[in-house]
Amino acid sequence: MKAIATESQMRRQVTRTRTQLAEALYELRLQNDFSQAQLAEIAGVDRKTINRIENRHFSPTLDTIVRLSCAMRVRPGVLLKG
Repeated sequence: MKAIATESQMRRQVTRTRTQLAEALYELRLQNDFSQAQLAEIAGVDRKTINRIENRHFSPTLDTIVRLSCAMRVRPGVLLKG
């Protein structure tokens, strides 16, 4: 079976999506007037997790994306679309 995308193309897409997620999370967090610590507490995740996502050092699990989106009252797709 032939791959739809090359490994290089997939890596670039992952990088783009991670950047979009980081920017969307940061902007939504500021719009909600949350510090990283406040958002982490509301979402039930560690503050370092928020920091790592915003600095593009970490790809969150689906569970974390859902928790963050619920905390900011947006659909998970908003974080992924940027």
